[in-house]
Amino acid sequence: MRIKNSGILLLAAILLFSCDKKRVFDEYKSVGSAWHKDSVVTFDLPVLDSTKKYNLFVNLRDNNNYPFNNLFLIVSLEMPNGFTKVDTLEYQMANPDGTLLGNGFTDIKESKLFYKEDVKFRGKYKVHIKQAVRQSGKIPGVEELEGVTDVGFRIEQKD
Repeated sequence: MRIKNSGILLLAAILLFSCDKKRVFDEYKSVGSAWHKDSVVTFDLPVLDSTKKYNLFVNLRDNNNYPFNNLFLIVSLEMPNGFTKVDTLEYQMANPDGTLLGNGFTDIKESKLFYKEDVKFRGKYKVHIKQAVRQSGKIPGVEELEGVTDVGFRIEQKD
């Protein structure tokens, strides 16, 4: 019986990993129960094949405490030569009725948010991500963004 169960576990592991063949980098960092406006999440990217193209994604885990329908992020891609490309991005995070978008069976949802496509890397890069959410009609940013628990970055090899 033990051999049969081991075989099933091995098969499940193979299927799980083979479904994600495009992934070359996928990492999450916790921001606690709320993401402070001054907290920058940084990812040191691996050196990648400079002859290939990649698609880039910001991943988020959030829960029902997330109070907004959208999300604003400032994402900085720091290149080996010191140049930094900064983008301000907006994503829809909930349906009009307030139910969170994303994948998950519990109140925790995981969202894969498109960032860039067809990127070529030459050397060692860093990515810096911070939240820039503001309440309607207010200039200061939301001090503590409730409901976001983890911020991730994912790189997939382009077909």
